[in-house]
Amino acid sequence: MSAAKPRLSVRDLLHPRSVAVFGASEDRGKFGGRILHYLASHGFPGRIVPINPRRATIAGLPCHPGIEAAGGPIDLAILAVPAGAILSSITACAAAGVGACVIVSTGFAEAGEEGARVQADLQAISRRTGMRIVGPNCMGLINTHHRLALSSSLVLDVPELPRGPIGLISQSGALMVAIFDRARDAGVGFSTCVSLGNQADVEICDILEYMIDDPATDAICMYIEGLRDGLRFQALARRARDRGKPVFAVKTGRTAAGVRAARSHTASLAGSYRAFAAVCREAGVVLMDDADAMVLAAAMRVRFGPARAGGIGVFSPSGGGAGIGVDRVTEAGLEVAVLGEATRARLRELLLPPQADNPIDLGGRLAPDVPGTAAAIMAVFAADPGVGTVFVPLTTTPRYEAASREIGEALLAAGKPFVIAVMPGGAADGVRAALRAIGCPFTDRIDDAIRILVHHAEQGRLAAPAAGAPRRPDGLPDPAALAPRLAAGALAEHEVKAILADYGIPVAREAFAADVEAAVAAARAIGFPVVLKAVARALVHKSDIGAVRLGLADEAAVRAAWAAIARALGQALPGARLEGCLVAEMVRAGDELILGLKRDDQFGPMILAGFGGTEVELDPDTALAPAPIGAEAALRLLRGLRRFPLLEGWRGRRPADLAAIVDAVVRLSWLGADAGGALAELDINPLILRAGDGRPVAVDARAATRGPGAAAAEPPPP
Repeated sequence: MSAAKPRLSVRDLLHPRSVAVFGASEDRGKFGGRILHYLASHGFPGRIVPINPRRATIAGLPCHPGIEAAGGPIDLAILAVPAGAILSSITACAAAGVGACVIVSTGFAEAGEEGARVQADLQAISRRTGMRIVGPNCMGLINTHHRLALSSSLVLDVPELPRGPIGLISQSGALMVAIFDRARDAGVGFSTCVSLGNQADVEICDILEYMIDDPATDAICMYIEGLRDGLRFQALARRARDRGKPVFAVKTGRTAAGVRAARSHTASLAGSYRAFAAVCREAGVVLMDDADAMVLAAAMRVRFGPARAGGIGVFSPSGGGAGIGVDRVTEAGLEVAVLGEATRARLRELLLPPQADNPIDLGGRLAPDVPGTAAAIMAVFAADPGVGTVFVPLTTTPRYEAASREIGEALLAAGKPFVIAVMPGGAADGVRAALRAIGCPFTDRIDDAIRILVHHAEQGRLAAPAAGAPRRPDGLPDPAALAPRLAAGALAEHEVKAILADYGIPVAREAFAADVEAAVAAARAIGFPVVLKAVARALVHKSDIGAVRLGLADEAAVRAAWAAIARALGQALPGARLEGCLVAEMVRAGDELILGLKRDDQFGPMILAGFGGTEVELDPDTALAPAPIGAEAALRLLRGLRRFPLLEGWRGRRPADLAAIVDAVVRLSWLGADAGGALAELDINPLILRAGDGRPVAVDARAATRGPGAAAAEPPPP
């Protein structure tokens, strides 16, 4: 049965005209009491409907025994009732025509099989009736511009909701309100905050799509445990980038322990973090590891726009703060600003010569500290054309509050991006209040400040709109011809290489030999020396068991190698059948690369490129991107490798043929896109760079297929 049309759009869900509160109470120690209080105290403009069978009125409002007695349309209901009683309440809401329900209750799919069955029943009600469900296992939602505080969290017990241009999507309710509170302390406000919990119905992409279109939201922050629709997320992230609306994300599941935590918290399947990171990089999402820094980075991006040309200027009231600041900037891989001579000359009028440069030590003043001194020095420093961003490790200083306010006002007047780290503890509370009063953002930790600087620079690099979908290279075969070759099951090495050759990827000259005499004849035709490799579909790492023999100089060596390979296979894999051997040219090698394809369950085919060989697992240096990609993206992928300078001719080495390597990456990525779901993975390892000309040639390859019919389930490439 097809799903019913949703009763509310996401926009209407976040701008309800009426809200029913189950378990309403005048006791603010109870969930229902706090929710009711927050709705009233923050000025929700719509109708508030308390639901409590034991009361006739609550807080001066008519109270109803059940939702069916409330009368009139109810857009939104919020429920914090035991999981065992939730189905009857949700069924009543659906029957009464409620548009959407926010379920704060826990004990559903994250709690085990019984909870998962109840959650499935909730989903069935939603699909059948069109009533939307937020949660369960969530902390509600906040829309500051609609004066909607629909949560029981104590952080909402404030005089006013901090309005701002940042949207926040979080699967964790407690983390959402913690971020909200910390951001408020730092002077950062939000447009909308939505906690989604288990995503039984309304999911991350629904809210992301709304925020991309929401004129009150200029940047989007996300805490993600698992995605329900990876390809939709990828498309929306690209859309946000192309519209110039930055997206920042923190995701659990970077480690095996994180994957387990996501599963136990919101019953989320975390998926491959590496694939998620590759998709974010391609789509312009800034991926971070700290939620507080994420919001501050978003606030900096909204206030100042993309990162500007120029380096980081470090300005501190103390030499220690300045020294730590410039070290941390340098260690983070950021450029330290070089001041112009005119700026240094002007600074020498205000500071001792050693301090009249970057970093600035405000303690090295020539004149006594009087009002305006700090502002004057900052104005000169920040105006230098070489300073793109200012970083202030704010230690204590005489006239601490007044001087800090001067520094903040001078930074705001300069108009350049800046980050302030207030380094002391409680002694600086007055400074924090002074900065907050003038609308000057700050953080309390050097680590957060460095994260913000790094990711501000990164967001500037990622924000450029895409040039369009990657162009399919000339000479590729018809994708329809690939499916039958992959549907046959396990592929032998020479069968994989035949597919690679059809896609224009250079492969070593070789021939399949079913017996030793055929191998000898093939070796004569190719020319000695040759390589002999076992063909056995059960064998993955041939060199590990001695099933590869190199440098065979004559016919006798080929015969001896054949016998040795047969013995090695029989000892390592008893019962495995030696189908034959590949006889291949002996390629004189320079560097060895690895190219690969892997189908990710959430994002489809991914292309991998990096340095390969037998040590690839011992010292991995590889990068990943969603397939297919174009030449520009392939070159960026390669430039992200630690050892990329080797390919450019590091310290007198002969440079590799980068254009040919890029072409091989692009063509392999299209093979992955054409294969769709039929190909589980494919590795070319090594892709040898010939010692003479640096051109790539595939000398070993393997693939795993997913069986008949898998390709039909894979969506087409973008």
